[in-house]
Amino acid sequence: MPFFRLVPGSLEFPSPHLAGPDGLLAIGGDFTPERMIAAYSQGIFPWMVYSGEPVWFSPDPRMILEPRALHVGRSLAKVIRRGDFEIRMDTAFRDVIRECSQVKRPGQRGSWITRRYIDGLEELFERGVAHSVEAWKDGALVGGLYGLGLGAVFFGESMFALAPDASKVAFAHFVRQLAAWGFELIDCQQETDHLARFGATPWPRLRFLDALTRAVTKDDRVGRWSFDLPPWDGRTDTWPFAASAPP
Repeated sequence: MPFFRLVPGSLEFPSPHLAGPDGLLAIGGDFTPERMIAAYSQGIFPWMVYSGEPVWFSPDPRMILEPRALHVGRSLAKVIRRGDFEIRMDTAFRDVIRECSQVKRPGQRGSWITRRYIDGLEELFERGVAHSVEAWKDGALVGGLYGLGLGAVFFGESMFALAPDASKVAFAHFVRQLAAWGFELIDCQQETDHLARFGATPWPRLRFLDALTRAVTKDDRVGRWSFDLPPWDGRTDTWPFAASAPP
């Protein structure tokens, strides 16, 4: 499959509309904060490393969740009501990435989450652009996810769970908080049944890029994040911050 090679020293990317059927767009560059922000703001993300170089993708379709369209199933709502987990943000960023790198995924040999990638993400975290969401139980980190926040868009990268439902509970709480903050899109990247159960749907790339262009220009929420909503029983039919219930 043909792809582009990034020009050394340049932050420019080819148009994501030129990506192949599998989303493959380009190879080269690095994981510096400047390049990562340039990529994500255009709907491009790194997904693997080839011969030590990042490989960049922009798939079509793109799995997207609009925060106020969050769906929480009955069984998960019961887990949320039980209060099995304490959910935090931005208190264990490095640990979350490390745990995500150890998850065994179908069709992958090891993890592409390399030292250079982690270094770039940690710098983004220090700049208040990258964030983690963590599920804690009895003082131990048992689940979570991480990604980037730009404008009114959160770009999800990866998640892990060491206890049943840990990452699901963390994700549900996080989506609710993003909705309260006025976030418009959560980029889930790849289509999975797991994300579909939360209400995510596959968008044609053109639709996603059009929405991204508008949403990413909204005011950034830079800095350490923390939850500021009252306790939640897992229901989405009555959201205190919404003018009407999500569809």
